[in-house]
Amino acid sequence: MFVKIVCMTVAGMAILLAFDTPEERGKDLFVRRCSGCHALDTEKEGPRLRGVYGRQAASLRGFAYSDALKKVTTRWDDAGLDRWLSDPDTVAPGTDMEFRVANRDERKALIAYLKSLAGTHGGYLHVSVGRTPWSARVPLDPLCS
Repeated sequence: MFVKIVCMTVAGMAILLAFDTPEERGKDLFVRRCSGCHALDTEKEGPRLRGVYGRQAASLRGFAYSDALKKVTTRWDDAGLDRWLSDPDTVAPGTDMEFRVANRDERKALIAYLKSLAGTHGGYLHVSVGRTPWSARVPLDPLCS
């Protein structure tokens, strides 16, 4: 009986661990460490970050980016976000962002979370055309219009 309980406990823990995806860890990190300056769908001290993955740096219309970041030609993909989160000053010397994520696994989790939000903007398709992103008002689920 004891062996069965131990086996069931271990199996239950394994199932719980399987649900702890990089995206879920990244969301938790985003809430705890990034949400002071960023939100997903509104501007704060930093720009909104839903749909940032794949977007050209400093391209969100209406946000007042630093002059340093406006000069950058980086696209926010895995490599670009990893460099940025490691040390923003190496990407855009003189940037306003002072925050760094030293832990590589935490950076990967944050990037996975941001990547999971790519292509959406509040439930609508997000499209980037050159350096000018815009949101089409096309529901992601055509049945919920």
